[in-house]
Amino acid sequence: MSRQSAAVYRRRRLAVLLLVVLVLAAVGGGVWLAIAQPWAAPVQADRTPAPDASAPTTPSGSPSASPEASPEPSETPGIAACTQEDVTVTAVTDADTYPAEALPQLSILLANTGARDCTLNVGSSTQSFTVSSGDDVWWRSTDCQSESSDMIVTLAAGSSVPSASPVVWDRTRSSADTCEEQNRPRAPGGGASYHVAVSIGGFSSETPKQILLR
Repeated sequence: MSRQSAAVYRRRRLAVLLLVVLVLAAVGGGVWLAIAQPWAAPVQADRTPAPDASAPTTPSGSPSASPEASPEPSETPGIAACTQEDVTVTAVTDADTYPAEALPQLSILLANTGARDCTLNVGSSTQSFTVSSGDDVWWRSTDCQSESSDMIVTLAAGSSVPSASPVVWDRTRSSADTCEEQNRPRAPGGGASYHVAVSIGGFSSETPKQILLR
């Protein structure tokens, strides 16, 4: 009876040991599963290829830079200003003799006698008419000029250009101090001789134009 008890004891002890081994195996397996997590999807590695160093760096679709076109030199040469050798200025009047009360109308004829075109300021700021009798200056268009302007024009070689609008001399003596006076001294008539000189753009008429007042 005691032998059977010893055998039973040994079988029970072996069963207990086997149970302990199974428990430990189960626990160990659970720990591994918790740490390794074999069901989780692995992290995807970045498979984007590294840029090729030999490839162009200009983004696709972007226009490539092109060199700017160099400005072409002007094909039209500049026109030089007129010189004394190019220009002839002539005083012009609408008559040679004026009866009493007739008012002389004074103009300018400008000619380019040179072989090339040239530019000149023909504005009222550069124009001057002078009427004198001998050494006595009777009238200047600039004495009472209220406004003036500039006008740059090109004179073609060989051309002659008259002034557009004449300047009228009222047959009185002028001065900058008597512009508003109504009874300025009148120039004597009776066949008296007067001379008209003009200048424009810095150039003056070489010979004054003679007129007679009746």
